[in-house]
Amino acid sequence: MAHWAVFLDDGGVMNDSRLRGPQWRRLVAEFFAPRLGGAPEAWAEANSAFMDALLEPNAWRERLQSARDYQHFDRAYQLDWLKGMCALVGVEAPTDDECYELALQAAALITRQVRSAFPGVIEAIRALHQRGYPLHTASGEPSTDLAGYLEAMGVRDCFQRLYGPDLINTFKNGPDYYERLFADAGVDPGETLVLDDSPQAAAWARRAGAHAILVGQASAGQDGVAHHIASLAELPAIIQDIEDHPLNISSSDAS
Repeated sequence: MAHWAVFLDDGGVMNDSRLRGPQWRRLVAEFFAPRLGGAPEAWAEANSAFMDALLEPNAWRERLQSARDYQHFDRAYQLDWLKGMCALVGVEAPTDDECYELALQAAALITRQVRSAFPGVIEAIRALHQRGYPLHTASGEPSTDLAGYLEAMGVRDCFQRLYGPDLINTFKNGPDYYERLFADAGVDPGETLVLDDSPQAAAWARRAGAHAILVGQASAGQDGVAHHIASLAELPAIIQDIEDHPLNISSSDAS
């Protein structure tokens, strides 16, 4: 009888982030060019340039540290994203409130059109759901974006809570994220299974008391990793064995 709650990261576990970039660039251009002017090609290039600068590790860390809370972070992020692209395209940016609403509308539309699931993942999610495993996300992305991606995959109905930082007002940058996530979900950390493609995130989950699996081709041989799989598609075949032998991935191995 399935009893563990399963928490899945999105990019790198359910979806291939490498496939998302080109789709986002095309869809950003299709959304903003008719509304704000400028050439579609300029919008695609602006989105690529802005995201490269935004995700530079030091810049991203400073952005997180300067945010008062998630709501403050999200508004600043959305405004900087759209205003930054407008400047690069050479069009006038709307007011702050209009920029924020447009950015949210764009994300809601784009996430529902992106197709980037890893092979076998949709089938794995449905199999886990059919066996009675409560499924949640555990992502650094907001719940609204996660809903769009999962709707595009046709598996939104398989999930309960879509945890991004917005639901618990905690960024995914330490064990606190998982502690608050488990508390909000009302689950015993010792009866949870977290899958992530980041060794650091897997270690945070273990420090919060959860069992964790590192996902990805590069996960084998990682220091401190007790269990890994190449793809989420492998999980349905092995999850019962993991439940029966939890010491294989106990929290005691966390660094």
